[in-house]
Amino acid sequence: MEITENAAVISSEVDEQKKEPLFRGSLDGHDLSEELLNEELEKLEVQLSGTKVSFFNSITLGNPQIFTWVLVAFASMGGLLSGLDQSLISGANLYMPADLHLDSGQVSLVDSLMPLGAVLGALILSPTNELLGRKLSIIVACLLYTLGAGLEAGAHSVGMMYAGRFILGMGLGLEGGTVPVYVAECVARKFRGNLVSLYQFNIALGEVFGYVVAAIFVNVSGTWRWMLGSSLLFSTILLIGMIFMPESPRYLMHKGREVESYSVWKRIRGVSDIDAKREFIVMRHLVEQEQEEKKRLRYPYLDFIRVPRCRRAIVYANIMVFLGQFTGVNAIMYYMSVLMSEVGFSAKKSVFMSLVGGGSLLLGTIPAILWMDRFGRRVAAITLLPGFFIGLLIIGFGYFIPLSDVHAAEGVYITGLIIYMWFFGSYACLTWVLPSEVYPTYLRSYGMTSSDATLFLCAFIVTYNFTRMQNAMTKTGLAVGFYGGIAVFGWIYQVLCMPETKNKTLEEIDLVFSKPTKELVKENWQSAKETVSDLFHLRWKRAFGLQQDS
Repeated sequence: MEITENAAVISSEVDEQKKEPLFRGSLDGHDLSEELLNEELEKLEVQLSGTKVSFFNSITLGNPQIFTWVLVAFASMGGLLSGLDQSLISGANLYMPADLHLDSGQVSLVDSLMPLGAVLGALILSPTNELLGRKLSIIVACLLYTLGAGLEAGAHSVGMMYAGRFILGMGLGLEGGTVPVYVAECVARKFRGNLVSLYQFNIALGEVFGYVVAAIFVNVSGTWRWMLGSSLLFSTILLIGMIFMPESPRYLMHKGREVESYSVWKRIRGVSDIDAKREFIVMRHLVEQEQEEKKRLRYPYLDFIRVPRCRRAIVYANIMVFLGQFTGVNAIMYYMSVLMSEVGFSAKKSVFMSLVGGGSLLLGTIPAILWMDRFGRRVAAITLLPGFFIGLLIIGFGYFIPLSDVHAAEGVYITGLIIYMWFFGSYACLTWVLPSEVYPTYLRSYGMTSSDATLFLCAFIVTYNFTRMQNAMTKTGLAVGFYGGIAVFGWIYQVLCMPETKNKTLEEIDLVFSKPTKELVKENWQSAKETVSDLFHLRWKRAFGLQQDS
């Protein structure tokens, strides 16, 4: 049934009528008839016909599915920029310190100022998202990227390099917390995990591009300046593309602009499908309920302390982020060229061989993009974490091989690195997907601020202290004892406390986190025992959450 079919017969005074709650009870809206959904949408259609919608929120590409993919592609380019800027410094570290006369402490600070700036970028994420919206926040991040990259490339003093790295980090922090939310709020639930994972894929792709760029300019005069300045091209492309993208419909609804939200929804999701209709109407009424509740609260972010559902979400999301960082990935990425040189590679070969680690990370994200929404978040996390523990184990014990046997040392290190990066590539997708979906709409900006800040603060701590920790613990102690130990404890936490959120709308996830932690742990423990039994009896589909497909 066309939404506009009966719109002409509806009174223009409909928006003045008192609204009755559309549903009571379940949050999924499956008890709503199509007739009731159409009635609600027809009212919005009438209001839309008399409302002026901004140009950028009215752009259409004909097929909503194509529009969704274009939106995701441009927004996820922020990940490309993020990965590029994180890996370029690895190649630059071989040449920049000598040109700027930096000691080892200053080099550590240059490397770690980007994640430190990202902490500040994360802290301004909530007010920026609330005041400007998701789209404009990404545009502001692009401007910060551009300014920071320009300062880096033109740096003639350590202070100028510090400033460039810090400003670049601010763009990273703001963009890193905004893009996953923007994508999660725009795409269908059955593709949400896959498409948010595309952001991590682009981070990994950007890291590979960074190593490629470093290899291209390794023999060019002014080597490291060309490396660090190359990100200006990508930030410009993202900036131009985002100008023509619409605002998130959930953000517009959150701000009371429901007619404009409906206009955007029609263009990126369509309303011909019953599930799209139902999801929009459920979203509309739940946001209204949240806004009514918010009016009674002076400081809504305090709900993270006083409301159990919100408290569980913020603890869970930030523990997952912590696990993703304190298993060492950013330290390994930032110092990869240096680490390569420590196991026998020359400076130039170290730049080229860094492509192996970056490429493994990139390939590792592909399974998450393809299958996260099929296997589920919980199965993926529990399966992947032991994989990069094995990689850390090989890397750590590979340091015992003397450099006199250089080929063996290099071979073992590369093998461990490939395994670690491949498994981490898929796991890293979870650390972007989960925070973007577990918070209620009215707290999503605040929640992503905390998760984003946690991610980059952990990255700063790990990166800044990497050399000191390596000297204090030994290379093997750091890789196996510290990073590997955290991976083991993280695996236990996931088995007991990690809920499954696959194939649920953002509103349905409220129900998941409304369960008491004790009940969730009990369910997870029972599920773990059943999974072990299924594996023992070779019931593979049931063990990996595919029984419904059989």
